[in-house]
Amino acid sequence: MTHLQACFLNIFKASSLLILLHYSAMVTCECTCEVEDLEHGKGEALKFKLGSILSILVAGAIGVSLPLLGKKIKAFRPENDIFFMIKAFAAGVILATGFIHILPDAFKSLTSPCLSQNLWGRFPFTGFVAMMSAIGTLMVDSFASGFYKRMHFKESKTANNTDEETAEEHEGHVHVHTHATHGHAHVSASPSEDLALSELVRRRIISQVLELGIVVHSIIIGISLGASQSPETIKPLMAALSFHQFFEGLGLGGCITQAQFESASMVMMATFFSLTTPVGIAIGIGISSIYSENRPTALIVEGIFNGASAGILIYMALVDLLASDFMSPRMQSNFRIQLGANVSLLLGAGCMTFMVKWA
Repeated sequence: MTHLQACFLNIFKASSLLILLHYSAMVTCECTCEVEDLEHGKGEALKFKLGSILSILVAGAIGVSLPLLGKKIKAFRPENDIFFMIKAFAAGVILATGFIHILPDAFKSLTSPCLSQNLWGRFPFTGFVAMMSAIGTLMVDSFASGFYKRMHFKESKTANNTDEETAEEHEGHVHVHTHATHGHAHVSASPSEDLALSELVRRRIISQVLELGIVVHSIIIGISLGASQSPETIKPLMAALSFHQFFEGLGLGGCITQAQFESASMVMMATFFSLTTPVGIAIGIGISSIYSENRPTALIVEGIFNGASAGILIYMALVDLLASDFMSPRMQSNFRIQLGANVSLLLGAGCMTFMVKWA
């Protein structure tokens, strides 16, 4: 090697060393700045998280309470035509939540490159979980309705047998007739009463299963928001979830109203719904230091729960909320209600779909 080549080689080595040192200094500086920005962002993010707890709690409480105040607000009475349109709008929000918000998130979690591709990459687990949760919801709906109907039939049959025995014992006495007129006699329900009771039982099951699906999703999305450290992520989520919680509450409140629960049960269900997302946010804040949404365990849990809640909400929105109302004789015999409900459905789904830009 000539002296000139050796000089060039030394210059090249020195230049390379200087470049590496300069790059290392830049990286160190950038990392330090990032840490400082992250610490500042955490403080700002915490403010928005606390604000989102209050905002979402108020929005959910107002949404679920409005239909329960139907005695004072005529528009929210189930017998009112506007109630169909409000319920259709809320059902559109719930349907879009399942299809546009939850299901894509579940696909994203369960197809993440952070998971083993040998297992999670070779089978569409998200679609499978959503399908099975929809089938499971159908089964719960069917079995629970059948159970309550059989139980009511058994009670009616027992009461009818008791009435016959009492009538035989008091045959020929005026007391039998006066006893019945005072409302003390047990009579079997007529077919119309059986049908009304069957519909009431079904509506109660619908409201409970719907709340279950909403609660599962609300807890997951609340934890995700609470664990986030980015104010830019939290701010749009706070507005989107407040809107989402309000109209989901409106749909759930409508179902609870039609189910005619006792006042204590209504209050308990409304309170439980209102608190789920804020509680999820609080949990997320508590575990934010150890929680990482890219860890395999977190991805699998989020993906499975989101897939399950998507299947429940899609089934409930289409079958129990929309089909039962849209196929009812009252709506099909009134073109004005039918048109208004269809427009409301499209508006609800469209608004929630548009919100995907921020959430």
